[in-house]
Amino acid sequence: ILTDLFIITVLKDTLEKRGALGQIKARIRAEVFNALDDQSEPRPPLSHENLLINELIREYLEYNKYKYAASVLTAESGQPEVPLDRQFLAKELNVVEDTNGKSVPLLYGILSHFLHGGKEENTQNAFPKVSLLNYPKQNLGKPPTERNQK
Repeated sequence: ILTDLFIITVLKDTLEKRGALGQIKARIRAEVFNALDDQSEPRPPLSHENLLINELIREYLEYNKYKYAASVLTAESGQPEVPLDRQFLAKELNVVEDTNGKSVPLLYGILSHFLHGGKEENTQNAFPKVSLLNYPKQNLGKPPTERNQK
């Protein structure tokens, strides 16, 4: 029994040093989620805003190699399996990218833009040149026909 515990401890330490243990745990969580996901309960329709938000998050997760988190997001949200085209996403969000910004997820550029107060001369990634959403925050939960669009 002590030999088994020793082997398990060494194996665990080795997997942690290689960075594989976290990936294994994430993969197990993703597989458990997929096994437990109740396909008989229909999901609510995916709004345009949620589609865009989920896509920004998926791009961020995949860029950072959080592939199991991305797969759970896709499965749970009902997001299409095939990611949206980045140029389409940038156009929908009214984001104008410079060359440096194209190498990182759009979410980084959007965050950088707001952290720097919209002062584009202080930033180097992708930045929104106009407001990301054309309607007030309090209206986001309403269907598009009920929103006060500018």
